Amino acid sequence: MIRILIADDQALIRDGLQTIIEMQEDMEVVGVAENGYQACDLTEKLKPDLVLLDIKMPGMDGIESTKWIKKHVPDTVVLILTTFSEEQYIIDGLIGGASGYLVKDLSAEKIISSIRDAIQGQFMLPATIAAKLSARLAYLSGTLQSVINTDRLKSGEIHFTEREKEIILLMVEGKNNHEIAKTLFMSVGTVKNYISIIYQKIGTNDRAKAILLLKKMITD
Repeated sequence: MIRILIADDQALIRDGLQTIIEMQEDMEVVGVAENGYQACDLTEKLKPDLVLLDIKMPGMDGIESTKWIKKHVPDTVVLILTTFSEEQYIIDGLIGGASGYLVKDLSAEKIISSIRDAIQGQFMLPATIAAKLSARLAYLSGTLQSVINTDRLKSGEIHFTEREKEIILLMVEGKNNHEIAKTLFMSVGTVKNYISIIYQKIGTNDRAKAILLLKKMITD
């Protein structure tokens, strides 16, 4: 018997999933949660085989809940329920330990088969999300192939890490911090931290001046 916990802030979604699941002879719903905090608490108490987590919930969202669950109840499989297909959600969820994504408009049959597949260790990624992820990875492997010529970084033995180089390339393209964060699957706060380090290395806190200096360091 596959023991399942459902976490979604919409009662209609919770009830619908529970009805679908409890019609299966090999599945049972052992608990339902309205938010991420409840999901984590119930997962720790009930130790379900699988948790269906809504990606957007009040208090603690599905991404943070996934990270907590995989840290404290690592044997529980997590599938993220979403109507969103933004790339940063995909990456954050996968890094957090999710076994895949389920788009909420999937058919009942597909949801059930996906649960069974996930329990068997298969990774679940709907075609619409896989296509977006593939396109973003192609961008990263193509557009960011430009390199910064470290031989020209004479001043003060300046050295940039690979991540800093990626951020620099996007900075000189004119992207703001939010755009950089989305492109590199990072939080805005993390981007700001990297840029602060870059500023320290080149000796300026002025973004316009920094970009002018950085442009001189880039080879086509």
